[in-house]
Amino acid sequence: MANFTCLGAARTAVLSRLGWDVARDGLSDAPRVRVLAGEERHDTVDLALRYLGLGSPTLVAADEQGRIRVDALTDSLKAVDSGTPVVVCLQAGNVHSGAFDPLEAAIEIAHRHGAWVHVDGAFGLWAAAAPSLRHLVAGVAGADSWGTDAHKTLNVPYDCGIAIVEDPVAMRSTFGAHASYLISDDPGPGDPLEKVPEFSRRARGVPVWAALRSLGRSGVAELVERLAGHARAMAEGIARIDGARVLNDVVYTQVCVEFGDDARTRAVTARLIADGTVWMSGSRWRDRDVLRISVSNWSTDADDVRRSVDAVRRASADASI
Repeated sequence: MANFTCLGAARTAVLSRLGWDVARDGLSDAPRVRVLAGEERHDTVDLALRYLGLGSPTLVAADEQGRIRVDALTDSLKAVDSGTPVVVCLQAGNVHSGAFDPLEAAIEIAHRHGAWVHVDGAFGLWAAAAPSLRHLVAGVAGADSWGTDAHKTLNVPYDCGIAIVEDPVAMRSTFGAHASYLISDDPGPGDPLEKVPEFSRRARGVPVWAALRSLGRSGVAELVERLAGHARAMAEGIARIDGARVLNDVVYTQVCVEFGDDARTRAVTARLIADGTVWMSGSRWRDRDVLRISVSNWSTDADDVRRSVDAVRRASADASI
């Protein structure tokens, strides 16, 4: 819903630049909004676009780590007819590799072509809080909207998405709704009824505020750096297991591993899950089955990393029998 909220504001903004009021006139007969997204964008981007009536995105080639290629983005933008409203979706933290799109260059070229830029940073946007990882999101401040998830990093309950939109007019024009029986924050700069799709919802901001207030700036930075450090240690340990191969550059909190071929990778994953020591799920990335590891729990420590690597070693050995 964070991506939905940001992309809803984007739809309003790019159409309003052409004089089309989507809130008043809907999408019938409106200029078609073209959305460009990397081949390895998260499925929630596609889902949000379907909710918004914008259809499937035009896919832009990605590199071997899942990062959008700036040359391919440039070609795709050049291919869009002049005057067409355009939204570009970028990614901070690939769900498999943890890789970050080259944000600064991609945002610059997108804005040069008049596009709205949205960054899906479900877990990767938190890299901005950590001094040693901040380089991964260099240039991200130049975007027009950002989505992230407090659940993944702050470990608060589910459905604590965060939508950040630079243009308050686009936000209010898209989601503003008022009823006479509701108390409003007049003139409304802080009114939540102008910023989100739902009327009825729990106070999701409370656990997010509590986590941030408890951790503080340095605590959030330490948490993010610790999670990324554990991912690196996990990858280093698994890489020493016979037959295991780490497929991604471990730049953040994600690790993807294969064990020779798809059948054996599935077997290792099944044995690991049956063992019960650690939860690591199977997935499919770049046309191969993988063991996918996402380090995101605040309580994970060095001993957990050691036990997890040992569990993978046992599962790999058992799968060879």
